[in-house]
Amino acid sequence: MLTKKGKYGLKALVDLARLGPGETAFINDIALRNNIPKKFLDTILLELRNAGVLRSKKGPGGGYSLSRSAAEIRIGHVIRTLDGPLAPIRCASRTAYEACDDCSDPERCQVRRSMTEVRDAIAEILDNMTLEQFVAGGAPIEIQEREDYRASNIG
Repeated sequence: MLTKKGKYGLKALVDLARLGPGETAFINDIALRNNIPKKFLDTILLELRNAGVLRSKKGPGGGYSLSRSAAEIRIGHVIRTLDGPLAPIRCASRTAYEACDDCSDPERCQVRRSMTEVRDAIAEILDNMTLEQFVAGGAPIEIQEREDYRASNIG
């Protein structure tokens, strides 16, 4: 599940993606436009800067901006940066796997297998979705084509 941290980070990135070339935005302005607590946003933007998603500049004409074009920023990377693994449960995670206390055979566990499929589906969408597509409100083209195909073949 997406946390408030992840949601606020995405809202801030959408805000920054809508800036003109060379423009920057101050944290206060981003926070006000998106109804995000400023202190919380400070932490979020710092994490995104440290992950290479944003750059910051101090002084007059300073503020935050995207470190590269919105077409090069993947939503999956942003969410992992802010919220950690995409898997709904730890035993289904590729990057932060933890065995369950109550599971004697993780390889045969149906819950784990099903949640691994969920993780794969989530990752496929988010790792292929750019910030540019996110701002435009659309899924990656290949995913949208699959959804259109499924919808036309139901019933």
